[in-house]
Amino acid sequence: MLDDTDRRLLRQLQSDPAATVQALAARAGVGVAMATRRFERLRQAGILKGQRGVIDWTALGYAVRVSLRFTLDKAHRDAFDMFLAAARQVPEVVEIQTFLGRVDVRLAVIARDMPHYQDIYRKRILALPHIADIESLMHVATIKTDERLPI
Repeated sequence: MLDDTDRRLLRQLQSDPAATVQALAARAGVGVAMATRRFERLRQAGILKGQRGVIDWTALGYAVRVSLRFTLDKAHRDAFDMFLAAARQVPEVVEIQTFLGRVDVRLAVIARDMPHYQDIYRKRILALPHIADIESLMHVATIKTDERLPI
């Protein structure tokens, strides 16, 4: 699916997403027209989904990150969808993941400090529908975070 030119271009894009097409093409050893065509083909194929800004939430004063794992009461047939719709409305929820197994959903929640987190937890999280069980895991340190693929 990907040839060597695609992989070189994608590696350069991953290492410097803000670089211009001209700079990426030069680093990958191809012409600008070829790089432009390749990036467009990768977008159309759904391989390259776009570029985004990554904001360091700690730099904005959010010092607390908690991972909440939920088991849902699935007695109501729309419990899962209702829970997810409500969780999406909580601004401090920065990530939602679903699972098969004992845990149904994991939410990553950020807060400025512990009193802020407690307020979010009591007023927003506990108000989410169809919760059977919650497990909270306090984030201590990020050891590795890297979305680059080994291409």
